Amino acid sequence: MFHEIPLTDLFALYKKESHLIIDVRSPKEFNESTIPGSINIPVFNDEERAEVGTIYKQVGAKEASERGLAIFSQKLPAFISEFKQLETPFTVFCWRGGMRSKTAATVLDLMGFQVNRLTGGIRTYRQWVAHELEKEEFTPKLIVLNGYTGSGKTAILKRLSKEGFPVIDLEGMAGHRGSIFGQIGLEPSNQTKFDSLLLTEMLRYQGAPYVFIEGESKRIGRVGMPQFLYEQKEQGLQLVINLPIEVRVQNIIDDYRPWESPQYFKEAFQLIKKRIHTPVAKQIEVNLDNEDFALATQLLLEYYYDSKYEYSGSHILEQQKIIIDAVDIDDAFQKVLKEMKQLVE
Repeated sequence: MFHEIPLTDLFALYKKESHLIIDVRSPKEFNESTIPGSINIPVFNDEERAEVGTIYKQVGAKEASERGLAIFSQKLPAFISEFKQLETPFTVFCWRGGMRSKTAATVLDLMGFQVNRLTGGIRTYRQWVAHELEKEEFTPKLIVLNGYTGSGKTAILKRLSKEGFPVIDLEGMAGHRGSIFGQIGLEPSNQTKFDSLLLTEMLRYQGAPYVFIEGESKRIGRVGMPQFLYEQKEQGLQLVINLPIEVRVQNIIDDYRPWESPQYFKEAFQLIKKRIHTPVAKQIEVNLDNEDFALATQLLLEYYYDSKYEYSGSHILEQQKIIIDAVDIDDAFQKVLKEMKQLVE
């Protein structure tokens, strides 16, 4: 018989030994939010889940269960085959420890697998995440990369991470770059997924003396940063990156690659068009139509984003700032490393 285990036991197994966590929900559910580190081996695909759910609502639980078992029985060989490729013990879960994980665990147990099932499913994990974030505890000092749009802050964060520095990439977890154009080419996260990823990183670095973070607004795309973390960011040491505007324009062009989806940029621009002086807004529109993205970007920086940054950063105290003047991202990265060396010494 498979074993029912609570969330605390699952965490202990995951830390102590090689142990896999298997999300048996549909791919759509998995992509929206899961337990970090999980892999997806679904009982139903998205269409099958929708069909069973419709039967449950319109006919009844018994009929939905029967249809679900009929679907699952047809795909059972392929389902078992995926688990045969796993070389470590595992725990399965679904939404609330219901039919899908119970069916999966029962079948796998009958086939001779060593299998656990998470009591309460991912719902109990979400409750735990909410409870942990309510504690408002994060002990490391935050070192904040700040600066105008296009200053290469995200690129520098990624380089710092590769060098082994503790980094929390808020934009990466949010699936959004933080501007009105920030969702283009990315898959935005919902709040549940963001909170889960954020807590995982916070726990990872809880004992670190400092953590690098980017100077984000409280809201990043569809998600919001916890208030306590936002306040801690505002009080942190600010490394302000200054790059020439032509370099910033090129950084943005290289990152966004607007020629691949010009229509999305035109649509996004309409959301801020009224906030820009009319003649300039018209010129930006013409540039976007002509696919002169460099000039459109420069005008957006000069007449919209730079002033926004100056306003949002006006409250930062001078003693909180270290200004890093650089010619490009490589130069800025080396100067950040130099500042860090002096701070640590």
